[in-house]
Amino acid sequence: MGLHEILRRTESVTAVDEPAGALARTIAKILPRKAAELLRGSWLGHPVHPLLVTLPIGAWTSSAVLDCLGRRTAARQLIGLGLAAVPVTVLAGAADYPDLTTAQRRTGVAHAAVNSVATAFLLASYVCRTRGKHQAGIALSAVGLVTLSIGGALGGHLAYAQGGGVYRYQEPPFVRHTEPATAS
Repeated sequence: MGLHEILRRTESVTAVDEPAGALARTIAKILPRKAAELLRGSWLGHPVHPLLVTLPIGAWTSSAVLDCLGRRTAARQLIGLGLAAVPVTVLAGAADYPDLTTAQRRTGVAHAAVNSVATAFLLASYVCRTRGKHQAGIALSAVGLVTLSIGGALGGHLAYAQGGGVYRYQEPPFVRHTEPATAS
């Protein structure tokens, strides 16, 4: 079974439908509509969540490079930076969630769950590193990054294959569509 098939199968996991629906209703109740629109990127004309994920992913990936160079302190600091960026990144993703279809919510639950596990590994890595257990921290980071890659694949599937989080109102007002010139 290939990755594509695994990603497609997340769309049919009906066991998560009830909790996924409850989660969507809860988010819709506690997150004011205007805040949700801002978090989704109505002001930017582009979804915000994909932009925000670059900070933790970039920080954590860069920390792995620094680990290879023996730069322990800098690697730990980048893991901390990535962890600090997680809450706002999650909030932006959660803002999209109530408007997803049932199949998209299934994938969204898997995406969030896998990324939560990845974040837990990276948090454990940070804790190990602050206690001087650098080799354990490096190993936990490696597992976290592999797990994060799976979560990213699920997020990409949600956005690109399923169209989750794509809103037509996000088109910036300064973009003017013109008909292509035709050859006469």
